[in-house]
Amino acid sequence: MADWRIEAYRLDTGESPVQAFLDKLDGEPLADALALLKLLREYGNALRLPHSRALGDGLFELRGFQVRLFYVFRGVRTAVLLDGMVKKRDDIPNDMVRRLRGMQRALRERK
Repeated sequence: MADWRIEAYRLDTGESPVQAFLDKLDGEPLADALALLKLLREYGNALRLPHSRALGDGLFELRGFQVRLFYVFRGVRTAVLLDGMVKKRDDIPNDMVRRLRGMQRALRERK
């Protein structure tokens, strides 16, 4: 079966939060993020724990050793990356969840 397409969410300004996050990574965190993206491209919505976890209402996280990447599914075989963070604790900070939910809403409104 064909690979899944991965797109980056863009703000109205054209900026991509996830691309800005990835551009700041190097070394092990970058390798971790790239490995997660490879898994998402290959397995799409069949990806499960420990690599992917549903956060509810169509929002998901890719879970690496050092990074978290947040995404939604849109259209046919397409995942849209919203943003990412370096893992410093087990939970996701509330301000990050609010930002992600806002991006998710904006993406839905663009349909």
